[in-house]
Amino acid sequence: MDRGTVGSAQSGRLRVEVREEGPSAVVTPAGELDHHTADLLREPLEGCLDKGFARLVVDCSRLEFCDSTGLNVLLGVRLRAESAGGGVHLAGMLPAVARVFEITGADAVFTVHHTLEDALGD
Repeated sequence: MDRGTVGSAQSGRLRVEVREEGPSAVVTPAGELDHHTADLLREPLEGCLDKGFARLVVDCSRLEFCDSTGLNVLLGVRLRAESAGGGVHLAGMLPAVARVFEITGADAVFTVHHTLEDALGD
């Protein structure tokens, strides 16, 4: 199993862990995803696509905040994954983050799962 962590120059505001789980890459951001930290998520997600993982599971259970910049990162990666025959699955969103997706309508373009286990089993 390949594991990696990307630290934040923003006093640890966002940490990202990446691991392989069968045919999926599981990316777990923890903390705040905003215009200061968006590249800390974008780079590992794009790296997974570059390695040939078309199915990305983003475990949002430790993501406390997401602004429009973070949402745009996920939307851009979703387009790349779908063009490669895969997709982006979101799992375990906390209510504050889920609300951003509801308000913007982005929850309609992602496959959203209640838990990571559900996402991996889909």
